[in-house]
Amino acid sequence: MMERFEALQAALSPYPWAYPLLAAVALVVAAWLANWITKRVLLRGLQRLLRASPLGGNHHGAKLTVIPRLANVIPALILSAGVVAVPGLPKWLIETVHNVCNAFIVVTVALAVSRAMDLVNQAWQQRPDANSRPIKGYLQLLKIVMYVLAAVLVIALLFDRSPLILLTGMGAMSAVLLLVFKDTILSLVASVQLSNNDMLRVGDWIEMPSLDADGDVIDIALNTVKVQNWDKTITTIPTYRLISESFKNWRGMSESGGRRIKRSLLLDQKSVRFLDADERQRLRRIALIDDYLDAQRDELEAHNATLEAAGKDPVNNRRATNLGTFRAYVTAYLRAHPGVHQGMTLMVRQLEPTSAGLPMQVYCFSADTGWVEYESLASDIFDHLLAVLPEFGLRVFQRSSDAPLGISITDRSAGNPAT
Repeated sequence: MMERFEALQAALSPYPWAYPLLAAVALVVAAWLANWITKRVLLRGLQRLLRASPLGGNHHGAKLTVIPRLANVIPALILSAGVVAVPGLPKWLIETVHNVCNAFIVVTVALAVSRAMDLVNQAWQQRPDANSRPIKGYLQLLKIVMYVLAAVLVIALLFDRSPLILLTGMGAMSAVLLLVFKDTILSLVASVQLSNNDMLRVGDWIEMPSLDADGDVIDIALNTVKVQNWDKTITTIPTYRLISESFKNWRGMSESGGRRIKRSLLLDQKSVRFLDADERQRLRRIALIDDYLDAQRDELEAHNATLEAAGKDPVNNRRATNLGTFRAYVTAYLRAHPGVHQGMTLMVRQLEPTSAGLPMQVYCFSADTGWVEYESLASDIFDHLLAVLPEFGLRVFQRSSDAPLGISITDRSAGNPAT
């Protein structure tokens, strides 16, 4: 082999530039060939092994995304090691090739590690507790640190200086770096607090009126949290704002299995009155309040008998009202409704009277937390209550309009219908 090289040198001796050029071309071809063999042969073989092994799964292609990036290191190593074999090259050029190749290796490794971190995040998101403890923000911070170190190494290699010198110089720039990365540092602290205190997860419904955010959290990153609002717009919230400002998280409602219904009927106070015996007997046909009417009758008779025995005036007697009976009916109706959560607070109460009527509030929880199901249940309940009010002699308070009661579309001047 050496005899052939010597013969080739002798043949090219009349052309001093030919042999170095030929050696440089051979070095470049060798680097290219090594890269081709690595990516086309080794990677394909590795793909087949993963496809045939139980460890490959359905995502073996995604697991190989790091290897093609690392395969670029091989031609750089060949160029760095083989450049010294090219005769006639000046020392500064050899050192330059060495430095450039080493810098390229650093960049390639950094990009490969970054891609590996993305794969780690994808694998973490497959865990059942991934939404409650996202690691995307921490990985982004590691990427920033890695890129800064890689940049320092690349500059040090290109200028053939020690990286410690550059790091020492960066100490003087710490104030500038703190100013530049202020939001990143604040977001890092906020991310740690949000994760450790379990304040926010992907999929949570949050409200933040100060930033017009009202919807589901779709992404939690180091610097930002994305919220898809109910109108399908996207609101991007700086992560540190979630710590410095208040927001409402509806996760507790979703996990509890009940969603609160808190609405009122405004009743006309003039329609509230006592019930006579005939009216009470007529209301007994409503099965839901049979027991209530019996228990109330016994209680009132016992109380009034005590007053009469004491010689008190009948004006002091207790009597049943249509409003009290209606409240008892609404309570019984909610207790019997399959859509109302029976394990949570349920009550019907009167609020302070207002100029707009007497508010009778229904306070309960739906058994389904879905928005559509919740609204449908609340509407069904109040549809029924509004329709059943006349049975108890009650009316809803409603301001009347000043428009005329009868409107006829006619031509009064001609006495004919208007066209």
